[in-house]
Amino acid sequence: MIPEQIQKDLAAYFEKYNNSDFTILSSKPLRGGSINQVYQLKTTTGSFCLKYNRSETFPGMFETEALGLNLLASAGTIEVPGVILTDNLPDYSFILLEFMEAATEIKGFFRDFGRTLACLHRKTGEFFGLGYNNYMGSLTQNNSFHSGWVDFFVEERLERQVELALQKGLMKYPEKKLFEKLYVRLNEFLPEEPPCLVHGDLWSGNFIVSDKGRACLIDPAVYYGNREVDLAMSTLFGGFSPEFYSSYNEEFPLISGWKDRIDLYNLYPLLIHLNLFGSSYLGQVLSILRRF
Repeated sequence: MIPEQIQKDLAAYFEKYNNSDFTILSSKPLRGGSINQVYQLKTTTGSFCLKYNRSETFPGMFETEALGLNLLASAGTIEVPGVILTDNLPDYSFILLEFMEAATEIKGFFRDFGRTLACLHRKTGEFFGLGYNNYMGSLTQNNSFHSGWVDFFVEERLERQVELALQKGLMKYPEKKLFEKLYVRLNEFLPEEPPCLVHGDLWSGNFIVSDKGRACLIDPAVYYGNREVDLAMSTLFGGFSPEFYSSYNEEFPLISGWKDRIDLYNLYPLLIHLNLFGSSYLGQVLSILRRF
């Protein structure tokens, strides 16, 4: 049952801005509710996606999700659900999004997806990072600005997760030393490109098929980074169609050797999974460290 506080807030919003009588006709749980409660709402004003949680659970999560979706939308290259409303109530916080009715994939779906992601990555920033912190899954993601990609990747991505793993007892000092040996060599492996807008958490669970039959990005962890992080993470947990990568490379050619760097970039999401789900991910992390 949707909390009464949220129902009243939604009704007040639509009365103020749409001059309409807002009534929830039905609600259906949606996949992706492992962190928050997620529902499709059918209402007298239309169909929406509602995500909510206790206010104190993940402070600022929905505000930064809204900012991230709006930033992706501002690039004008790839679909995202429209943000209707986000608010903090005494007990709950929530975000209300446009509901994307699923459709059949267009012909060449993954070719189109690769091309539109490449176009998104042409949106560049002055520095690596973002003007605010956000979330990767349910963990805070720090986005302090850096002028160099390797410094950003080490200090804001790897080091923070390694320290958290040490605090949780999921990693020991010798394993931290392996990371420190890697840090001093990363300039040999990772190329420098201009900071570009990345989704930040691009795996198969974070896109849906829109009502137009095209890829629609959800649940962003945006920042300005190296575009290869999105391509690398897309290979985790099954990966995308080969057409996705070939189409991307045709639209925005990648620096030679990008496939060899995939595992280095995926240290970050694997560390996130280590800290969220436990030691079963440590073996993958150590295997990558020992190779490099």
